[in-house]
Amino acid sequence: MLDDLFARLRLATTPAEIETLQNGIWQLWLTTGDVALDKELEAGMRALQAEEFTVAIKHFTYIIQLNPNFTEAWNKRATAYYLRGDYRASLADINETLLREPRHFGALWGQYSILQQLGFIRQALKSITKLSAICPHTPGLREREHDLREQLEEG
Repeated sequence: MLDDLFARLRLATTPAEIETLQNGIWQLWLTTGDVALDKELEAGMRALQAEEFTVAIKHFTYIIQLNPNFTEAWNKRATAYYLRGDYRASLADINETLLREPRHFGALWGQYSILQQLGFIRQALKSITKLSAICPHTPGLREREHDLREQLEEG
């Protein structure tokens, strides 16, 4: 099912279609298959929304300890670290996310954003290029890719 959604995402051209497919993918990603871990994930996501980043990190870390192959716990913890301003920890968790799911468009956006903010333009461009392969018609993606290429040419 996930492979089918990604195949359709590559072909999607309208923002509404892209969003619908991405939401379907997120729904699959956000299920651990374990009721207790699903509740832990929900608690972490509530803490994240409440901007209680340390609490969120504890929830996601607990999930990772019990199920290190659950990709979304790594991604959510990366988000919490990012929002807390800990870019190094966020990038480390993004890398763990991408090891488990190289097509994780959320993690790639996060990676691009951090690398671009830190001035690592060449690496940010690699993230955007990977995103282009997954979802080539995402609004604004081509413009960001073009801007990064221009920055590299100017540098």
